[in-house]
Amino acid sequence: MKITFYAHASFRLEADGLAVVTDPYTPGPKPGSGFDPIDEPADLVIMSSSTDTFHSDPSHIRGDPVVVDALELPAEGTIVKGVSIRPFPAMESLTFDFQGEFGRHPDANALYLFTLGGLRVLHLGDTGNPIPPEHRDALRGNVDIMLALAGAHATIAYDDLDAAIAEIGPRVIIPMHYYSPRGWLQIEPVDSFLSRYPDDMITRVGGPHLELTPAGLPSERHIYVLEQSR
Repeated sequence: MKITFYAHASFRLEADGLAVVTDPYTPGPKPGSGFDPIDEPADLVIMSSSTDTFHSDPSHIRGDPVVVDALELPAEGTIVKGVSIRPFPAMESLTFDFQGEFGRHPDANALYLFTLGGLRVLHLGDTGNPIPPEHRDALRGNVDIMLALAGAHATIAYDDLDAAIAEIGPRVIIPMHYYSPRGWLQIEPVDSFLSRYPDDMITRVGGPHLELTPAGLPSERHIYVLEQSR
C-alpha cells in the first residue's frame, strides 16, 4: 500500500489497483481549510461525516469516485468497490465551546475501519471524546494502521488517545489533524503528541509518502510521521 498525506485528516491510500481518499477538506482561504486542492483522481472517497468543512468536500477530487459518508453505513459495515468499510459512530468534543468559536454545536461523525491491500486501516474521523468501550472491544487486535488525531484541541484528548492506542493495539500509527501553518485552526503541533512516546518508536519520514505491506509491518508498534503535502 502506498500512503500519501494530503493535509489535515485527508490521505490517499493506493493498493489492489484502487485509490482511496479519506476525509477531504474544503480547499482555499477561510471559510475553507486553507489547504490546496487535492486535484488527483480516486476510485473511492470515505468521509467521517458530510457536514464538516475540514472533512467532507470531495469536489476537488478528479475522476468519478464513489463517495461514502461513514455515518450512513450500516453498523455491521459494507463493501464498496471491493473495500470493506465498517463505521463506529462518534461525536465532536462535548466539552469544547464550538458555539463560541465556530457558532455551531458539536457534530456527529464516525471512526471508520477499512481494508485495502491486506491492511486494516482505522481512521479516527473527528472524534472529540474517549473512544467508547464497545468500539475499543470491536477494534482490539483488528487494526494494522491507525490514522490518529494528534492535534488535541477539540478532538480526542491525548490521555484518551494513548489509552485507545494501547487497548486497540495498532502496529502502525500515522498522526494526522495537527497544526499546519497552511491551515487556520489553532491546534497542537505534531510534536506535542510525539513527546509522549520514546524517540526509538518514531520515524520522521521526511515527506508525504509511505509504503507498507502486511509482511513489512514493524514487529513492535511504531509511529511514522508524514509531512502534509497540500
